[in-house]
Amino acid sequence: MEKYYLAVDIGASSGRHMLASMEDGRMKLEEIYRFPNGMDDVDGTLCWDVKRLFAEIKNGLKKCKELGKIPSFMGIDTWAVDYVLLDGEDKVLGDTVGYRDSRTNGMDEEVYETISLSALYARTGIQKQIFNTIYQLMAVKKSHPEYLEQAESMLMIPDYFDFLLTGVKKMEYTNATSTQLVDPKTNDWDYELIDMLGYNSKIFQPVSMPGTVVGSFTKEIQDEVGFDCTVVLPATHDTGSAVLAVPTNDDNAIYISSGTWSLMGIERKEADCSMASMQANFTNEGGYDHRFRFLKNIMGLWMIQSVKKEFEEDLSFGEICERASKENIASIVDCNDDCFFAPKSMIKAVQDFCANTNQQVPQTVGEISAVVYNSLAYCYGETVKEIEAITGNTYDTIYVVGGGANAGYLNELTAKYTGKKVSAGPTEATAIGNIAVQMLQDGVFADLPAARTCIEESFDIKYYE
Repeated sequence: MEKYYLAVDIGASSGRHMLASMEDGRMKLEEIYRFPNGMDDVDGTLCWDVKRLFAEIKNGLKKCKELGKIPSFMGIDTWAVDYVLLDGEDKVLGDTVGYRDSRTNGMDEEVYETISLSALYARTGIQKQIFNTIYQLMAVKKSHPEYLEQAESMLMIPDYFDFLLTGVKKMEYTNATSTQLVDPKTNDWDYELIDMLGYNSKIFQPVSMPGTVVGSFTKEIQDEVGFDCTVVLPATHDTGSAVLAVPTNDDNAIYISSGTWSLMGIERKEADCSMASMQANFTNEGGYDHRFRFLKNIMGLWMIQSVKKEFEEDLSFGEICERASKENIASIVDCNDDCFFAPKSMIKAVQDFCANTNQQVPQTVGEISAVVYNSLAYCYGETVKEIEAITGNTYDTIYVVGGGANAGYLNELTAKYTGKKVSAGPTEATAIGNIAVQMLQDGVFADLPAARTCIEESFDIKYYE
């Protein structure tokens, strides 16, 4: 009888349930359920509908039962930084506000009245992003201080879903580091920093590492979905799971977790909290087995996803790439500029940037797409130079994992702008990394290198030079 492992992978635009099993030493993967996601405008505030998302998690579990493919283990990963505050009765306080909401505007300056940006980086090693949890909590402190006073616990989004399934509260490490409130030396909360900022230290659960068993389904959940299952913490930050699936054991590898965001970097044994790293805007997010993901957030496929929605024609990404590849427009935009974070019109934002920098302004679908794709690849090239300058190492291959591994045109441009070989795949990296941790916990693999060797042998990889 096959043994199944379930990854529930929820991104900013969609979620899916991916079932895995082992056959002849290789991992098999099957998508069994998919559902849409996105932030809703609730009275002018961008929010996540966590009730609907949890209902979809249960719907996917019911699908497993319906198919007769009942998982023995499961794990949930999502995007980072967002959370819920729970009161003494475990009810959510306020709305579950999303990271793209404007409530954090100006909250960085509020934080810096207590601790400077450079001191904060030296202390946490986390790249400044205005949506980091540290700034979100400051927004709550300023606008709804009663929520922090009433809160008995804080859970990141995937930890909250685990709690709803099992009744057990855990705070997983990789996602906890995205709060910008974890000490990279102790791998635990920086309680002194939390107290300095007035964030009510009692709400922060002890940090648990990927591979920790959360518990079994509550009786209520068992009755609803029709079976029991052991819930395991994967790397609940989706990038942490994706990096787990990078198909190499070369410690000198550069990866790009390519999706809505492009997360580009390397794995390190220790965090680099130097001013050189801060000035280059690198972060030190927690990874599996106390590794650090030394990486840079790049705007990523969010830009092409956004312009696609604005095109009058309903084009596939393949058709968009085909048109872009036929253009010779040389304009390049800074993908990390704030103007591309949440514009009302991404096309206009790209055109305005080109106009303001005295470059050719793209007009057609092909030209606009070519500018976006070339700009992403150019940014990758600049990031490689920064990584090599900071580490003193040189790298010959870039490993692209995630949905962007399917973007052949972008992979060709990445090889061109970086001067490196490009290994593309697996595309389902986040789900695979999630499942790899479940299998490590279950003893299928002896260690992470064994898991990565299996991943390399189990899934299609394409190469570009």
